[in-house]
Amino acid sequence: MNREATNLIRGGLQRSQFDETAEAAFLTSGYVYSSAAEAEAAFAGEYDRYIYSRYANPTVSMFEERLRLLEGAEAAMATGSGMAAVFASLACYVSAGDRVVGSRALFGSCHVILTEILPRMGVETVLVDGTSLDEWEAALDGGAKAVFLESPSNPGLEVIDVEAVCELANAAGALAIVDNVFASPVLQKPLALGADVVVYSATKHIDGQGRVLGGAILCSEKFKADHVMPFTRHTGPSLSPFNAWVLVKGLETLRLRVEAAAASALTLSTRIETEPKMAGRVTVRYPGLESHPQHKLAMSQMSAGGTILTVDVGTKEQAFTFMDGLQLFDISNNVGDSKSLATHPATTTHRRLGPEARAEVGIGDGMVRLSIGLEDVEDLWEDLDTALAV
Repeated sequence: MNREATNLIRGGLQRSQFDETAEAAFLTSGYVYSSAAEAEAAFAGEYDRYIYSRYANPTVSMFEERLRLLEGAEAAMATGSGMAAVFASLACYVSAGDRVVGSRALFGSCHVILTEILPRMGVETVLVDGTSLDEWEAALDGGAKAVFLESPSNPGLEVIDVEAVCELANAAGALAIVDNVFASPVLQKPLALGADVVVYSATKHIDGQGRVLGGAILCSEKFKADHVMPFTRHTGPSLSPFNAWVLVKGLETLRLRVEAAAASALTLSTRIETEPKMAGRVTVRYPGLESHPQHKLAMSQMSAGGTILTVDVGTKEQAFTFMDGLQLFDISNNVGDSKSLATHPATTTHRRLGPEARAEVGIGDGMVRLSIGLEDVEDLWEDLDTALAV
């Protein structure tokens, strides 16, 4: 069995009859048959072959297999975006009358799915403080069909005890679904911590270069066959072959990029925390810092603190002044990119939550989320130091 670094380069590789070095991009919507009887047999499931690229495609299959090997999952299903993966992982499994328990600290669109879309489908949803095992236990006491959580959370970097929550979920008969996008499959393995399903926005670290959208669901073969595949086949959140090809190439450098960015994030967060002139003016949060409320837990689950940190500079006006003063960081709502990015969650990604809901999960008007890229760490520090000094 190949090791992780080798799988990131060669996992799932399928060469065509031309024996190309790089993976081929099979930009086709459909496939042809030698006879009408062959087509009938294919649609009857009598043998395994590609039928239609909404169902499966050779390039998409390469991406799925490479990511499956990295995650250590039995099966993978690619989707057109991260939110398609999140919604499909839940909607393929829950029905009217079911109950879902989720962590309160979620990405804005994930929050909308749990608090608006699923309830319209007749699904009861309950949100809890993800860091409180007592709240999880109380919410799961009456049973649930599924549990959904992010760790670390977007944007506040709340760290949840994944293993403990998954144990509680399974004891209550619930499927445990973990959004692992902030940690990436390089730094955290939720399946090894007891998760049943892991979802990703492949747009983030997996592409990591601001090019394409994509998502993925990692799970057991049975869950994919019984739930994910029937749902995605007929609702169509498929990943395009071209995007899959870009993501395959992104996986080749994923570990190098994530580890380098995480090292820079630790350096920068440490400097912000220890810089005397920022004391009392700037608060930094990063799982790799001992000052993070769940630092020990984070380091027991993750191999590094991640590529994202937050700073709180006081008010919305001060946050905007800081962001406008940045020269190297780009203002963008994405994360996990090779370019360093700054976001004001309260007015962008989490605007829809409203002031009260944002306050519940610690998203203040002065919070700025920083996604650290691959620039020289000294250049990034000079940019932050100058902008934070204003």
